[in-house]
Amino acid sequence: MIADSEMPTRLRDRSVVLFDFDGTLADTGGAVMRTARAVLRARGIEPTDADLRKLLGPPLVSGFERAFGVTHDTALSLTQEYRELFDKTVTPSDFPPIDDVPFLLDRLTLAGRRMSIATSRKESGARSMVDQLGWTDRFECVMGLNEPVRLTKADSIRDALEYMGVDAADVVMVGDRLNDIEGAHACGVPCIGVYTGAAQLGEHDAADVSCGSMLEVARVLGVA
Repeated sequence: MIADSEMPTRLRDRSVVLFDFDGTLADTGGAVMRTARAVLRARGIEPTDADLRKLLGPPLVSGFERAFGVTHDTALSLTQEYRELFDKTVTPSDFPPIDDVPFLLDRLTLAGRRMSIATSRKESGARSMVDQLGWTDRFECVMGLNEPVRLTKADSIRDALEYMGVDAADVVMVGDRLNDIEGAHACGVPCIGVYTGAAQLGEHDAADVSCGSMLEVARVLGVA
């Protein structure tokens, strides 16, 4: 599925790899949908699976607004209720690593590549999940939403670059949704779109390279 014959060669020279978390490193889709369904049902809303899948990827507040047509204030309260329930009920068995992610992280580490996470998940929750997976030492930083100073994927990417002290020219992003691609491009960073999460076919048309698995990502990055 690798879509560009020249771009992969250029990406191999980039010393820093930023990863999205949900659907890219960890399979969180089932836990996200189950938790959101419970919160919505408590409000008298019976969501369809198709609507719930719209929550996979973008920040939750905007996801609730777009998928269910609720007001901003209602989306904020739904997000708070969701986060509280998620933290109480979800365990590491609910968000296992995506296939071939451990291999990819091992190979990138051996190659001396620097790695961080830039996510649309709330930062404190993302840090906790990364720690529960035993990955804290793998990544230089985990940047996530931190209202009101960090609200978008682009904000997380931008702050990760600043924290690491690197230029966009040294970095490549790996993500599974369109908002990963758009956020990376807003920061001048190329993005590898990988069909491991909830993306629809064609969603990665705007990506610099499109891959069907993390093993393909490893090949694009020159570590497999």
